[in-house]
Amino acid sequence: MATTLDFEKPILEIQRKIEELKKMSLESGMDLDKDIKTLEQEAEEFKKELFENLNPAQKMQIARHAERPKFLDYVNLICTDFVELHGDRVGTDDRAIVGGLAKLDGKPIMIIGTMKGKSTKENLEYNFGMPQPEGYRKALRLFNHANKFNLPIVTIIDTPGAYPGISAEEHAQGAAIAMNLREMQKLKVPVVAIISGEGCSGGALGLAVANKVYLLEHAYYTVISPEGCASILWRDATKSLEAATALKITAPHLLKFGIIDGMIKEPTGGAHTNYEEMAASLKETIKTALSELEGMSGEELRNQRYDKYRAMGAFIE
Repeated sequence: MATTLDFEKPILEIQRKIEELKKMSLESGMDLDKDIKTLEQEAEEFKKELFENLNPAQKMQIARHAERPKFLDYVNLICTDFVELHGDRVGTDDRAIVGGLAKLDGKPIMIIGTMKGKSTKENLEYNFGMPQPEGYRKALRLFNHANKFNLPIVTIIDTPGAYPGISAEEHAQGAAIAMNLREMQKLKVPVVAIISGEGCSGGALGLAVANKVYLLEHAYYTVISPEGCASILWRDATKSLEAATALKITAPHLLKFGIIDGMIKEPTGGAHTNYEEMAASLKETIKTALSELEGMSGEELRNQRYDKYRAMGAFIE
């Protein structure tokens, strides 16, 4: 049974009433089809209106939903012939970042993403989607491999941020992320980045210096988690709703500010309610983006990427 979020409980109540009516109809032989259909229509309309008017904090809950599709779910649904490539060739193989070669409708690509688990055991394996320096170095190795063989790069990002532990700092976490930012900018192949859930801080940006950046409808992309922001500004992490609103972390604002290039619509209720539908929308977006970029030269791709990121943060007093 899928986890029900607090704001979804009214929908659950209507669905319970529908089940009760169906049971009553079956046991008593009464014709309650009209009442059942009315309630089903009300539930669908309520659900649609609810999910079209979510506040940033509610979107965060969906972005963090435990049953939301993970990186390898998307890979298996949109690609064929995936061959995972391991290790940074220096230290170890950080499982929080997974990547390799694959085919998208028969065309070879390099696909890389942050990986979360669906159980405690898997989350421990993938370090809850928080990469260490070795993970960013592995990603950079794969970026360079793609650049050498002229392969388009697709990244799918869902991370609460880079791992903040002492071991990561000892292994130069900041330098590893900074190296990715610099070297991704130099790539002469098309790069498409998708924020599929959480996109927090440099941990996300270390895989997101791209020609095209897209955000799933209920995902978010921010320089700091709302809880972290609230802790700094108000010394109170419970004020994360105020922080999320002020940070403007969802698709409409990010589109307005030119941070992302588009929003990918999710199934009503969120990506976790229909993996196949979500993956189909994701695949179509990637294909369209790569098609728009394929006519550009390596130098044009690099310049477009550079100009895109230099323009971010511009304002008028």
